[in-house]
Amino acid sequence: MKKLLLLFIGISSLVQAQKKDISLEDIWRKGTFRADYMNSLNSMKGDFYSLLNYENGSSTVDKYSYETLEKVETIVDSKDLAGLKYFQSYSFNNDETKLILGTNFKQIFRHSYLGTYYVYDIAKKSLDLIGTDIQEPTFSPDSKKIAYAKDNNLFIKDYSDANTVIQITNSGKKNEIINGITDWVYEEEFGFVKAFEWSKDSKNLAYLRFDESKVKTFSMDVYGKGKYPAQHVFKYPKAGEENAKVALRIFSLETNKTAEIRVGDYEYIPRINWTNNPNILAVRTLNRHQNDLKMYFVDATTFNSSIVLNETDKAYVDITDDLTFLDDNSFIWTSEKDGYNHIYHYDKNGKLLNQVTKGNWEVTSYYGYNADKKTIYYQSVENGSINRGVYSISLNGKNKKLLSNPTGTNNASFSKNMHYFINTFSDANTPPVYTLRNDEGKVLKTVKDNAALKETIAGYNLSKKEFSTISVNGNDLNMYTIKPANFDANKKYPVLMYQYSGPGSQNVKNSWNGSNDYWHQMLAQNGYIVVCVDGRGTGFKGRDFKKVTYMNLVKYETEDQISVAKELAKLPYVDANRIGIWGWSFGGHMSTNCLLKGNDVFAAAIAVAPVTTWRFYDTIYTERYMRTPEENPAGYDDNSPLNYPELLKGKYLLIHGTGDDNVHVQNAYRMAEALIQANKQFEWGMYPDKNHGIYGGNTRLHLYTKMTNFIKNNL
Repeated sequence: MKKLLLLFIGISSLVQAQKKDISLEDIWRKGTFRADYMNSLNSMKGDFYSLLNYENGSSTVDKYSYETLEKVETIVDSKDLAGLKYFQSYSFNNDETKLILGTNFKQIFRHSYLGTYYVYDIAKKSLDLIGTDIQEPTFSPDSKKIAYAKDNNLFIKDYSDANTVIQITNSGKKNEIINGITDWVYEEEFGFVKAFEWSKDSKNLAYLRFDESKVKTFSMDVYGKGKYPAQHVFKYPKAGEENAKVALRIFSLETNKTAEIRVGDYEYIPRINWTNNPNILAVRTLNRHQNDLKMYFVDATTFNSSIVLNETDKAYVDITDDLTFLDDNSFIWTSEKDGYNHIYHYDKNGKLLNQVTKGNWEVTSYYGYNADKKTIYYQSVENGSINRGVYSISLNGKNKKLLSNPTGTNNASFSKNMHYFINTFSDANTPPVYTLRNDEGKVLKTVKDNAALKETIAGYNLSKKEFSTISVNGNDLNMYTIKPANFDANKKYPVLMYQYSGPGSQNVKNSWNGSNDYWHQMLAQNGYIVVCVDGRGTGFKGRDFKKVTYMNLVKYETEDQISVAKELAKLPYVDANRIGIWGWSFGGHMSTNCLLKGNDVFAAAIAVAPVTTWRFYDTIYTERYMRTPEENPAGYDDNSPLNYPELLKGKYLLIHGTGDDNVHVQNAYRMAEALIQANKQFEWGMYPDKNHGIYGGNTRLHLYTKMTNFIKNNL
């Protein structure tokens, strides 16, 4: 028996030795572990969808059947279009007879672009230029017009009137007035760019006007390749400073006049949506503290407004796109007012009809409503906060059904008529599997299963990601651990902790690997244990768990990471003198804070693009969680590492991109100066002209090589 056991151990070790180790080039240059994804599909009328495909330098929009997943036809091929070699985006009109095709995109900020756009008539096979360097061209519901923005002004091109162009506004001016497009802070923090909406009858266009003339500017040097750098100057309201003045307007195509709409006192208008009544516009407003949300119904014929919904919170109210108007103008809405995010049904006057979902768990995505079946489709964490399942439930809150795998992460992309959906499943051990399912959850066909990636992975020394919880500071926190494949409990290992920790975020989840996971696996191959813990303030465990950090961002989050490190240090296989931590953005703030305030447990830290004081960050995000610096100075300063650089004892690597328009490099420079004046040695790296993502060419390979070397040398 002993001989057989020894033989088995010998063969097992040989197999492991024959497997390959992950390299940085595998992750950042070769794309060795790149999963096979489905192109983002656009659901069409009936049981069809369309995809944008590329081949041999040209692009096509192809139509497919949900039932068979086979291509039915090619709707447009750029090879057949004179003057348009290829296109990079497309969108249909309501009756799917025309397309808007986009190309030559020039990025402005994270979500915004300028582009050249065309209208393609499918029946006539004709192509017509809408405009160059324009934004957000959008068909009217009757398909006769297209609204778009250019040079901070709004225009309508009328195809029913000899392609006449109507200029709705003429006040647009860079860094002063924006019509119909959001400013930087709305785009970044409220998550939308197009600030105009067509009424259902195509007779009115509602839009937002931003007067940012009194907003202070931020400037960044762009070094480029010339002799002199250029300057990028844009309006950026930092915490406590003045925001753009936002006004709601409605342009009538019948009268050719614009009316400014009054909807009470507010600081922000984070959403406008036309209801199913073509004369009623739903407008959401927020006060500056973002704890008083009102939804108004505005009558476009009288311009009168009334409040139909008012939600308040002692901390803040989140803005989502979870709003669906039914045929009777009642509406479906999500809210965490009972302590967890759930689905609610209100009548057209804002009276609560019923709470559709209930329980000590969160609805994480609202997919839509099937009017014929009176059924809602949604995603939730009902089977544990690290998992995601897809469910259906009747509008009355009955007949709930699981439509996907019970564990792992499941995401659904439903057909327009809600008859089918593509389910994307993955877990920590399974790369994405795409299956076609009907609205009852029955698997009809496997679309992609990433078999090739599974085969590739089998040839590498990957460790299992182990999920657990750890009890610190009165809470059981979700945790994962990656140990070396040849882990020996009798040895002692260095530990690298990774986290983000921002409000409502989640790093510990049962899903397939991202790039950082492969890097963590590479570190495990080199003898490190990697640990990630979601502390207080993170998401999907209820309102109170998330909002406990209100007014004191990074205080409790830092305490949790330090407490976790101290618990890990007690483990017999952990080298208590070699515990490090790293993070990016909010996580960079956290890793810096942990190294300073936890200098008795952390030996090293890496901070990439960190916030170092919330006084430097924008109004909407920062004040949502902290109020203004004038109202809450201690909240801003007691946990800013700029104020206690003398606490540094361990090794510190500080990294930033000089072209970061989000978390400005000012944060890193001020941190560096604080450490210099405290006579504390540290390492740092600046990436010229790189934004918050720090990527492009060999940038990521260089960055992760630098971080890997730092860890090997200091941990």
